[in-house]
Amino acid sequence: MELLNYAFMQRALLAAVLVGITAPAVGIYLVQRRQALMGDGIGHVAMTGVGLGFLLSWSPVWMATLVSVVGAVLMELIRWYGKARGDIALAMLFYGGMAGGVMFINLAPTGSNANLTSYLFGSLSTVSDSDVTAICLLAAFVVLVTVGLRRQLFAVSQDEEFARVTGLPVRFLNLLTAITAAVTVTVAMRVVGLLLVSALMVVPVAAAQALSRSFAATFAIAVAIGVSVTIGGTVTSYYQDVPPGATIVLLTIAAFIVLTVLATPLARRRARATAAARPVPDPAECAVPAGRKPPGDADS
Repeated sequence: MELLNYAFMQRALLAAVLVGITAPAVGIYLVQRRQALMGDGIGHVAMTGVGLGFLLSWSPVWMATLVSVVGAVLMELIRWYGKARGDIALAMLFYGGMAGGVMFINLAPTGSNANLTSYLFGSLSTVSDSDVTAICLLAAFVVLVTVGLRRQLFAVSQDEEFARVTGLPVRFLNLLTAITAAVTVTVAMRVVGLLLVSALMVVPVAAAQALSRSFAATFAIAVAIGVSVTIGGTVTSYYQDVPPGATIVLLTIAAFIVLTVLATPLARRRARATAAARPVPDPAECAVPAGRKPPGDADS
């Protein structure tokens, strides 16, 4: 393929594959916990990290990772202790993250709104060798956590109280999930963009759930969808000169629609099979009225 002759496309495709693996791998736990929009919130906070990276002349990816992790921990603490005013605190955190990113990048000597846009919506040509190294290391951490601790994370995502009774460190696992989500956001921001990464964390999982009921199958299908759409979006972006992040998200939504339509007959077939497998109740005329003994049953 022609695009593989260019070093920037080789870097972009490698980053796309890693994003396609890590985003659904974390997203499946967020969907189970009903925190589908957590990635979006972390993306807002990560903007401050990007701006600080330009201001301090440090890697925006690593600075965004650091700030995102701090923001994710704060989000978990607010969820635990925020109670009635938790939503207000989260809103301030999200909007403050956006405002901080815009302010810091404009204060930076080499920063501009154009730089920020490439992180908000993704950019193939700006993925550097150092970005690829950071993405590979961060993606390895995400895969290690989401696969190595899948049973524990699934148990906590399904029922925190039951997981606590069984002796699992629920708060630690919740924090680890939040930190892993923060790392995933920074992995994806060079390809998909901070404002669009949440779609890649959630939509492939929703599409996979339409096809499968088991956790393992859903996990595998979601990752397969994620890798397919990120590669497809990256290649389309190169040939058609369109934004990679928007292309990937639109392909993800299209995959969801197609798989949902295909899964509808399958769901109906499953429902009929389940109904057929149920025991047939006795006819009403065969039922013994309350207070009357069955025929042949005499008092002792």
